[in-house]
Amino acid sequence: MVTLAKGGAWLVNGREVVQDGPEAEKQLAAMTGQEPSREEAKKNTIAYGILESHNTSGNMQQLKIRFDKLTSHDITFVGIIQTARASGLTRFPIPYVLTNCHNSLCAVGGTINEDDHMFGLTCARKYGGVYVPPHQAVIHQFAREMLAGGGKMILGSDSHTRYGALGTMAMGEGGPELVKQLLNQTYDISMPQVVCVYLTGKPEKGVGPQDVALAIIGAVFGNGYVKNKVMEFTGPGVANLSADFRIGIDVMTTETTCLSSIWETDEEIEDFYEIHGRKEEYRRLAPGSVAYYDGLIEVDLSKVKPMIAMPFHPSNTYTIEELNANLTDILADVEKRAMVSLDNAVEYSLKDKVRNGKFYVDQGIIAGCAGGGFENICAAADILKGSNIGSDAFTLSVYPASMPIYMELIKNGCAAAILETGAVMKTAFCGPCFGAGDTPANNAFSIRHSTRNFPNREGSKLQSGQIASVALMDARSIAATAANQGLLTPATDFDGPIGKYKYHFDAKIYQNRVFDSHGVADPRVEIHFGPNIKDWPAMCELPENLVLRVVSEIHDPVTTTDELIPSGETSSYRSNPLGLAEFTLSRKDPAYVGLAKDIQRAQKAVMEGRCPLEEKPELKEVMETIGTQFAGVGEGNVGFGSTIFAVKPGDGSAREQAASCQKVLGGWANIANEYATKRYRSNLINWGMLPFLIPEGELPFANHDYLFFPGIRRAVEEKAGQITGYVVKDAALTPFTVTLGDLTDEERQIILKGCLINYNRVDG
Repeated sequence: MVTLAKGGAWLVNGREVVQDGPEAEKQLAAMTGQEPSREEAKKNTIAYGILESHNTSGNMQQLKIRFDKLTSHDITFVGIIQTARASGLTRFPIPYVLTNCHNSLCAVGGTINEDDHMFGLTCARKYGGVYVPPHQAVIHQFAREMLAGGGKMILGSDSHTRYGALGTMAMGEGGPELVKQLLNQTYDISMPQVVCVYLTGKPEKGVGPQDVALAIIGAVFGNGYVKNKVMEFTGPGVANLSADFRIGIDVMTTETTCLSSIWETDEEIEDFYEIHGRKEEYRRLAPGSVAYYDGLIEVDLSKVKPMIAMPFHPSNTYTIEELNANLTDILADVEKRAMVSLDNAVEYSLKDKVRNGKFYVDQGIIAGCAGGGFENICAAADILKGSNIGSDAFTLSVYPASMPIYMELIKNGCAAAILETGAVMKTAFCGPCFGAGDTPANNAFSIRHSTRNFPNREGSKLQSGQIASVALMDARSIAATAANQGLLTPATDFDGPIGKYKYHFDAKIYQNRVFDSHGVADPRVEIHFGPNIKDWPAMCELPENLVLRVVSEIHDPVTTTDELIPSGETSSYRSNPLGLAEFTLSRKDPAYVGLAKDIQRAQKAVMEGRCPLEEKPELKEVMETIGTQFAGVGEGNVGFGSTIFAVKPGDGSAREQAASCQKVLGGWANIANEYATKRYRSNLINWGMLPFLIPEGELPFANHDYLFFPGIRRAVEEKAGQITGYVVKDAALTPFTVTLGDLTDEERQIILKGCLINYNRVDG
């Protein structure tokens, strides 16, 4: 089904694979008639060509990327624009689309959400952007329909910003990276490695894009095979996939922790652009005659079976057939693994879903940028025809990804077929992906064609004893399960026809409803501010020396951004830095906020010219101990704050608030063995936090310990390879070593200034 090469690989004429090995060069010479050059062949990947055309540095090893377009949704664009405004923004220098698909319900916190929407509309008018009102489209579907272009690059403030199937290299990052683009700065990265995803075969009936995606994620996530790399899809199997099918695989590449993705393009993608009235945006993309890749993933599409990603990660994959055949063993293993993720905080059971040896689920959802596509819903409608979902506990909700898709489903009868079963059709909304829509009952099990199934995303509140779990599946198998009223069923068991429907895109909906400034700013427009929209608090520069208190210690193998700052009900406070910060680590470590605020009092005293030791007397002993070896550390040259330790933080969402909330509460650093994603590490840096790394093994400190980093400012300025910190405990200083990893000169300056806002502030 999916195999990984141990080394690199060559691709000849886009169709013949030669894996690295002793005979590779001889074989290539025989095939091409010339001696192969690995460095030249690396330039023949699709990814290299696109990156080269967008690089402004003149050095292809150290890229400075300018994107063609930007896109954000309504739990990120307020903070982004507020940050850019604080840095002197006068107009959007490139097309910037503000969609409203996360806080669309306007049902939590009074007028909070709608104030955010009006903020977005007035900013689109003032600065020259595009505003997509609530319920019209989810962020990524609008981008596919209206923004993508062959050979282009798009940056979005959502981790699933992936349009590679359409020939667009897209990346999801935290808000500060979009701020840089709005301020005519660049996205700075080292040249990423490129991994070939070589597709062969053709999927059997009932197998959908989520099945292929989950098979790949299950093979590559745990071993980091594509972490921070570009996945390049090619091979003869590509031609056997529709545009919608490719898009459904592509959007899930985020869950592999890759940097971005790109596909070879053909007439199928040309038709997609023509259907959407933008044929001029199509560009034929393919690898050069001899291309070299840093890795190879071979996928035989004909061998992919209907898949399920069990709680609590998209990589926890099984075939549905395998799960049904081994229910007792697999459910016991999932329960055991889940309790690690849940810190044994609640009673969690899956075995009670088994009745007469069969596994029954409580809810099905087909939604969002992954599941809400036209073909997915049409296939689900065909599988559901003539059946019903029953009048018991099982429910099914379907969210088309855009109003044009919804309209076409109404016209072709698929919407009626779905509604007739007792299922519910809803408008374009991302809520089911992050816990703001169709929240399951306590201990309920939901199957979803969406993007993630992390713990705490679906309304679970462990501190209240509530837990719900989500498994990821393809729309086709969700429909087959719904037709059996909740009995877990792979779509390959369905023996009826699944049709191929022609899609007709109607642009009138957007023409009648979406505001498009066409890049013309109107400085006369007054921005709408609601009571919940707050400015970022003042943040100071990195001090000469730092005293940090460890205020949370997390030993899970991976810590998600959902655990660092929960999604769901907290979304209403994304425009209020201080209000949102109250939720930091609330489901993972409820003591964090109080402890962080406690040590922050000392730093606030420093900033206000008061004595920090009077504000927090226990620091007197800490400073006396420090003074035994560092006599010059004291008034005017020391700062105070907090840090957390986590083994591997930052998997999942691009949300900058996972870092900014720590900063708002006085955080100066994270200490980790590894950072799960580039985007989380970038968020830390852009908020002026030190991304410390410490080797795996026994920690020299524990939660609540004080740490001292002498000369930390100088260490950052002078690019110190290793930094010595000290555990301040029992009247003694115990040294330990950390590193900062690779930092660009600009990133160092951002950390020294205290955050990106300070770095860019026009008043200096």
